[in-house]
This record gives sequence, C-alpha cells and structure tokens, in this order.
Amino acid sequence: MHLWSTLGSFHGNPMGVHWTGILLGLGGVIAFGYWSTDFLVVQRAMAAKDLRSAQLAPIIAAYFKMLVPLIVILPGLLGLGLLPFRLYPESALRPGQHSYNEVLPLMLARYAGPGLLGLGITALIAGFMSGMAGNVSAFATVWTYDIYKPHLRKGKPDAHYVRAGRWCTILGVVASIGTAYFVTRFKSIMDYMQALVSFFIAPLFGTVILGMMWKRATAKGGFWGLLAGTASSVGMYALVHSDPRYLSWVALSPDAKDMAENLYRSIWSWLICVAVTVAVSLVTEPKPESELAGLTYAFRVRQPAQLLPWWKKPAFWGVGVAILFLALQWAFW
Repeated sequence: MHLWSTLGSFHGNPMGVHWTGILLGLGGVIAFGYWSTDFLVVQRAMAAKDLRSAQLAPIIAAYFKMLVPLIVILPGLLGLGLLPFRLYPESALRPGQHSYNEVLPLMLARYAGPGLLGLGITALIAGFMSGMAGNVSAFATVWTYDIYKPHLRKGKPDAHYVRAGRWCTILGVVASIGTAYFVTRFKSIMDYMQALVSFFIAPLFGTVILGMMWKRATAKGGFWGLLAGTASSVGMYALVHSDPRYLSWVALSPDAKDMAENLYRSIWSWLICVAVTVAVSLVTEPKPESELAGLTYAFRVRQPAQLLPWWKKPAFWGVGVAILFLALQWAFW
C-alpha cells in the first residue's frame, strides 16, 4: 500500500523513475493529453445529445478508469499466490520462464474449465477488437473528413468519401500489423505506448490547450509548435538510444530507465510545443474574433442553465471523482 515510497530517487524503484516524472509527465501532460486529444474519448463527448451528456462522458469514464489498476493488480497477486512456478520481470526473462505480463492467460489456462476458458479468451479478444475498431474508425474519420476532403479532393459525392474511408481502414489495419513487429524492440507494451504518446499526444496537447484557451493563438503557431514538439521528441529518443550519455539530459538522471525517459520526454516535447506556438503566434496575424465563436473559451457559446436535481449535475459527479482520486493517492502514498 505504499507505491509512492520508493519514488524519491531514480534508483529506488524498478521503473527507474522519480516522482516528478510520474506527477508532471504521466499525471500532467500524458493524462491531460489523453482526456482532451484522444479521438476515442473526444468523439464520445462530441456525439452526446446535449451539453450535460457531453460533460458527464469523461466524468463517468474517470470512475471506470480508476478501477483499471485493481483489475490489473488483482490477477497478478492471485498468480503470485496460486501459480506453482515463479514469475519474472520482462527484462529478466529466460527461455522456459514466464513473465508477469502472462499472468492472466496462465491463470485461465490452469484454473478455468473448458467453458470458462473459452469465455475468458473471448473476453480478451473482444476487448482487443473493441479498442482496435475504435482506433481504426477514428483514424478513417480524421483522414477522410479532416485531411482528404478539405485539402485533397474537394466537392466529391458522398460515395467517393465512403470509398476513401474504406481504403483508409484497410491501410490502417495493415500499418498496425506492421507496427507489431516494431513493438518487439521495446521491453513491454507500456514502454512502447508511452514512447508513442511522447511523440504525438504530448505536443498535441500543448497545441490543443492553447487553441482552446488562448484567443491569440494562430494556425501557423499551432502547426509549427506541433511540428517542433513532435520533431524534438523523436530527436531526443534517437539521441538517447544512439548514445546513452544523453539520458541524463533528457530524463535528468543516468539511472533513469525507459519509462522515466518516456515521461520526461513528454514533458520536454510539451514545453517545446507550447513555447514555439506562443512565439510564432505572437508574430503572426490571428483570426478575427468573429470566427472564434464556439472555438475558444473566451468566445464560447453559453448554454442556458438547466434546472436539475443536485445528484444529476455534472459538478456533483466531478467532485466525486476528485474525492476518490485524493483518497487513492492517500492510500498508496
């Protein structure tokens, strides 16, 4: 119950990370970027029937997200207590041994009967297919409606864009299969995911939050800021992996491991994106205020107040999320 106790130094925990990386990188840049830029999350709010439903979408999801550690940790604890062989970290795995990442299929294969085993495997595949389908759908939608239609082929009939979306889906699935081979270069799926986040999501969050909250932000500022943030993140990754001496520059310590490098690289790429966006925006002409209605916080379209009972208001459930979050932090401090 004291997961934070070893985070006072980079060498005090197996992840090789300091608490500042967890708090500012994972809890700050990456978490905020996930909730505000991930299309799988944003499209739920965009497709809501009214403002209240849109506000409740991420709030309700936050309650379920807080259960994920329990769902992940509990099978691992059961595996340590029940499996008759020892489990090892992925980095120390040898032939014939099993890692902690395999605990769920190992438990299913050993203790579930034929019916339950089939049900468990079906649940694992369904979870994968759900996430895969959502990502492919988001990829096809963004490509077709945000890039292909307005910039490459304007004024075509709907059937043309439907075909473009279908071809994009096929190419997206093929590309995702190809990236599976690239994943093998990483120690774990989580390292790979956080590396991608540091490349794309972290700088994108800087662009999105400035565009939403600062009316002086310009399109050129957003473009060059996002490009600078992404390029700097990829550059830092290449620099560290070509010469480990630069690890102390990026992750602030030579004892930092891959996860710490990802978290601190996210912070740097976000800061670079914000700095470049602000600098370029200040020397370029912004859009007229008449075109910003409903796009920035200063010119948001105000909705009439809804007369709802207190337990139906988004603020009530939002406060509940904050209380539960603080309680979990206290429990695991």
